[in-house]
Amino acid sequence: MKVPPSTFFRTLSAAWLGLCLGCVAPGYGQSLPKTVSLFDGKTLNGWKTVDPAHAKLWFVADSTIKSGDGINKIPANTYLHTTKEYENFEFRCLFRLSGDAKTGMINSGIQYRSVLEKGTILGYQADIGTGYWGDIYDEHRRGKLVGGDLSTLRHLLKEDGWNSYIVRCQGNLHELYINGVKTCEYVEKDPATPRRGVIAVQIHSGGVAQVEFRDLTITEFP
Repeated sequence: MKVPPSTFFRTLSAAWLGLCLGCVAPGYGQSLPKTVSLFDGKTLNGWKTVDPAHAKLWFVADSTIKSGDGINKIPANTYLHTTKEYENFEFRCLFRLSGDAKTGMINSGIQYRSVLEKGTILGYQADIGTGYWGDIYDEHRRGKLVGGDLSTLRHLLKEDGWNSYIVRCQGNLHELYINGVKTCEYVEKDPATPRRGVIAVQIHSGGVAQVEFRDLTITEFP
């Protein structure tokens, strides 16, 4: 029996659709993780400084979280942290670090899975700054854990301009990306190390510097 062309293509389309539906990833039909903003662009609601005395060192201008004025030296390491804790997530932001290296250390970072203890912060840091780009540093704990691979990033990095950062944590696996380029990964083997904590932005003491963060978002995973 000769099948009309229209019937043939309808049958083929239905078969193809069925094949595609059968090949989708597990969890099809479930809601995808929701990405939420951590910064309203106007205030520091949802954020606190580790040291209350440093509250005036962080401010909002031009829809950006900032610290440092680019005129005076940064007096002390200071951190602005979320009031909520996170475990498995993908954090994203845009950042810009500027300053005169002749005046002292120009450095910043993004703390994650970090805990507050005795007036300071301990935990992982996605490092920012010359000599430290894309490193994972364990702040006030174990020091440098892994160095960033700049073989590709050095072609894309704007050292005194805007760049993007992605910090991804799933279980014991940590991954860092700057401008979409993976700089490093780290697998935590110490079960005693906290897997849940705050996210914080930092500016390092020493030089005449300013750091800026904007478009801070997080996507939590199960």
